[in-house]
Amino acid sequence: MSERKTITQHLLEGRNRPAKWTAVRFKRHKQWLDLNWSDYYRSCEACALGLAALGIVKGDRVAIIANTRWEWGALDFGTLGLGAVTIPVYQSNRGDEIEFIIKNSEPKVVVVEDVAQLRKWEQIAKRCPTVEHVVCIEPIDEKPGAVTGWDDFLNNGIAAYTDQPDFYATAVAANKLSDLATIVYTSGTTGEPKGVMISHEQILSEVEDLVKAYPISPLDSTLCFLPFAHVLGRAELWLHTYLGFTLNYAESIEKLKANLKEVRPTVIIGVPRIFEKIYAGLLTQIEGQPWRKKVFDFLNGAEDFARNALADVMIYSKLREGLGGRLRFVVSGGAALDPKLANFFQKAGLLILEGYGLTETTAAITVNTPGTYQFGTVGKPLTDVEVKLAPDGEILIKSHKVMTGYYKDPAATALVIKDGYFHTGDVGEFTDKGFLRITDRKKDLIKTAGGKYVAPQKLEGLLKTSPLISNVLIHGDKRKYVVALVTLNEPYVKTLAREKGWTFRDFKTLSQLPELRENVRKAVAQVNTQLASFETIKNFAVLPDDFTIERGELTPSLKVKRKVCDEKFKDVIEQLYS
Repeated sequence: MSERKTITQHLLEGRNRPAKWTAVRFKRHKQWLDLNWSDYYRSCEACALGLAALGIVKGDRVAIIANTRWEWGALDFGTLGLGAVTIPVYQSNRGDEIEFIIKNSEPKVVVVEDVAQLRKWEQIAKRCPTVEHVVCIEPIDEKPGAVTGWDDFLNNGIAAYTDQPDFYATAVAANKLSDLATIVYTSGTTGEPKGVMISHEQILSEVEDLVKAYPISPLDSTLCFLPFAHVLGRAELWLHTYLGFTLNYAESIEKLKANLKEVRPTVIIGVPRIFEKIYAGLLTQIEGQPWRKKVFDFLNGAEDFARNALADVMIYSKLREGLGGRLRFVVSGGAALDPKLANFFQKAGLLILEGYGLTETTAAITVNTPGTYQFGTVGKPLTDVEVKLAPDGEILIKSHKVMTGYYKDPAATALVIKDGYFHTGDVGEFTDKGFLRITDRKKDLIKTAGGKYVAPQKLEGLLKTSPLISNVLIHGDKRKYVVALVTLNEPYVKTLAREKGWTFRDFKTLSQLPELRENVRKAVAQVNTQLASFETIKNFAVLPDDFTIERGELTPSLKVKRKVCDEKFKDVIEQLYS
């Protein structure tokens, strides 16, 4: 067996891939631009030289605060190639959240995307003494003297190392699997984020197993839109480098629909919220026209060949075309995917394969695959993964994918890694076919005053299948019964209001209309028919605004921050119990 290489060494070899193979595609001034593997390697090398010119050496840390874009990937490989450590930071983070990560990880260089991130940085800079240099990717009209522009950053590095043409390649050749590669901070749904230390060994274990699990080749093309501060987004970047398929960078989540049609990917990696929105968008179009709704319900409920064929012509083929028309399968992770949604998309000719993993496990540890899947589960363990269930159902993991520990926090590390197993905090069970099913997050389980345990994610997932509902927060810990805070799917609700002839001044007034509340009540009642009596939702409130990342109610991976929302809406919750 040949010696295993770090992911950066796979990039080094990848520069010799055929010139006609496209490594990355991205949009500039309304035009898609291509870089082949040789050009892309040179871009990663230029980033490394720029960082080296700023004094970055092996073991130093580089923080990146930016949206997902091709420069992010080049910076990541530039950093890792030097033996330095990448610190990804969500561009949606508030100043105080960024300050916590910077103080904890102590980077020498911070790379910001644009003026908006630079303004956030300026508010906290004086309290982050380890940072010696700031680089900005986007051009800025009035650039502060302490900030290096992108072109200068690259040119300075290239100029400094003209007499050492093999500087980067030599550094990459010296990378070891045991080297620390990145510190990825958890999204902090239940408190302060923790820095998860991931080495090159963990990265390689992940990509090697993903290659075994999925039929992806250099001929494939993905549309990349997940944040690189999320470990699943990074796994796509690393897998692309290892295998050599084309990575197309979406312009933004808002332009995803247009980019899918332009790029026509063969595979996408996403989170359930994306597919929920696609489905809700389809229902919004249909529900506005009663005849289409009747046709949709008639055809979608079909099992016979004739109706299935008609449904494909009238509905499903248009949906596939809207997603580019070439998708072979979709990988979903980051949160639970509703089985009804998976079934609907499968009928439409699109297989959504759910997987499971955590930041601490370098993304996926169990996956459904095109050849072996069961909806409502997160699949079977990858090759280098042993899964064991504790007596209380907690999922325990042994694998080379498990982090080396939490940065500067041996006590927290000792709490989750015991006897060689990582304690995930998730509760699960195996089906009779050997697929893992997640039943809930251990620390999220609600214990009612009657002593019954309720899994809030299950109830939230069921409610979100209604096209009316965007987000849900279930509450009921130490209470006599369960209640729900509900936010609305604005486009659908506005369409419904126009269809019904309801009068309203703005969306806030619409959200509180008695007629709308009655529709939500019916959706809640329908969910309650699927629940045991102790888990049924006895009361609910409709909030006038959806949860947002900016206000701190959602994590950047679109999960509800329970602790934040419980506190923020405590008065509303109390009213539901009064």
